[in-house]
Amino acid sequence: MASKDRILRQKEETRNNILGAAYDIVKEEGWNGLSMRKIADRIEYTAPIIYEYFSNKEAILEELTGKGFIKLTKELQIAIDKFEKPEDQLEAMWMTYWDFAFTNTEMYQLMFGVQMTCCAQRCSAQEAPYKLFTGVIAEVMKDSNPSEDIIKQKYFTFFSVIHGLIAINIINKSDILETINAQILKDAIGGIIKSIQ
Repeated sequence: MASKDRILRQKEETRNNILGAAYDIVKEEGWNGLSMRKIADRIEYTAPIIYEYFSNKEAILEELTGKGFIKLTKELQIAIDKFEKPEDQLEAMWMTYWDFAFTNTEMYQLMFGVQMTCCAQRCSAQEAPYKLFTGVIAEVMKDSNPSEDIIKQKYFTFFSVIHGLIAINIINKSDILETINAQILKDAIGGIIKSIQ
């Protein structure tokens, strides 16, 4: 039994090493620089070993996408837990979302298809951030007893503005944009929150 556990641990460690190497390569060379051969070279394995764990590059991208959404969800929950008022929670969540995009830029690009094609396969972890956001939006709007469709519409209003601003900044990095981004972001979040209260 102990050897079976050790083998399982080693397999999980190798799997994590493959994912870590893939992400490191992407940080250095971008998503177009990622290949199974480069991953194998990075962890000093042969390419066939990589294929024992992941059938192709897309499978690695799907796994990394899921890990990205799990990480984002955890960070959003921490933001929620810092505040009691739902309006404050919502602002903190979108600020956290913004920070996540620029702290984990390559991951964000993969998760949302900024300057690349995101994974065609949806992962279950993708729904968790949406559910957190819509739960807090529903709380902000509870006095007007909004339908699910209205809550969804308000979520996509936020998402469109904030994701759009993030994408612009990822694609067109500029010192001028950096100096005004915080104010644009706060204005957008504040304005949308006021519109739904």
